[in-house]
Amino acid sequence: MPEEQARGERPDVPTGEPDESWTVSAMSALHSTAAPAWVCDDCGADWPCPAWTSAPSDAARRAELLPEFVPLTRRAIHDLRGRPGGPQPPEIVRRFLWFLSLNDEEARAVARRLR
Repeated sequence: MPEEQARGERPDVPTGEPDESWTVSAMSALHSTAAPAWVCDDCGADWPCPAWTSAPSDAARRAELLPEFVPLTRRAIHDLRGRPGGPQPPEIVRRFLWFLSLNDEEARAVARRLR
């Protein structure tokens, strides 16, 4: 069965453009990843991919995302740092916690706490 048909039969899995109805579990079902590559299984982009980062992130969404993404950020720091040409820990923090407005100093502080 084609992937589009499978998604069409699952109303809990989002399709099309992101909107306020997307939940973490629904997004995870479609745009997931696995360590240590941290690449989206669906679209192949660095994860969290544009489907995640373009979704609305109001205060309620940030409260939902934070407990899910902090442990992922910690794992990503361990997996990605030190790779030749790879991102530095503050860059990883900003990538995985895109929904927070972190300046460089704040991202470094978060990275130090999560190491």
